Amino acid sequence: MDGSEWVHTSTAYVKPRSGGRGDAWSEEAASRGRRGTQRIVRAGEIAAPEGVAALLGLSEGAAVVERRRVILLDGAPVELTDTYYPASFARGTRLAETGKIPGGAVTLVASLGRTGCRVREEIRARLPTPSECEVLALTARDPVLHLTRVTLDAGNEPFQVDVSVFPAATQRLRYEMRIG
Repeated sequence: MDGSEWVHTSTAYVKPRSGGRGDAWSEEAASRGRRGTQRIVRAGEIAAPEGVAALLGLSEGAAVVERRRVILLDGAPVELTDTYYPASFARGTRLAETGKIPGGAVTLVASLGRTGCRVREEIRARLPTPSECEVLALTARDPVLHLTRVTLDAGNEPFQVDVSVFPAATQRLRYEMRIG
């Protein structure tokens, strides 16, 4: 791995934090001597975008709470992530507000009674949209990785969908599996 590549593992981003710890991204970046922050561009209730309702087990056009974020490393945008929750669960919580959430959203969600027990991720490579080019400082020919993560609870009910976009040239995703 050279200095421009970031190895990303998902585990820390789906587990609640304990003891007043910061969010997973800030801690991961700090462990590498870097500064990880995020800018919450929008938070609130919307009609579920195409595909998100189905991933959450909701009817087409159902209300969801969206948290739209730009993830920054040392002040530079490195990722775009939109997170969606069923409005029936997230309406009226800090998830629907633009303020940062102590310990991160996963910790808040756990305090509201929903903890991830299973995660499904799908990753594909594609070319960026014009707005992704603008925010991530890419050209139209720079590929991105498009990750969709669905988090399910102990009852196998989906309660969170994350849609993330990363510049492909600077990211490597790592997965570890325990069998048996």
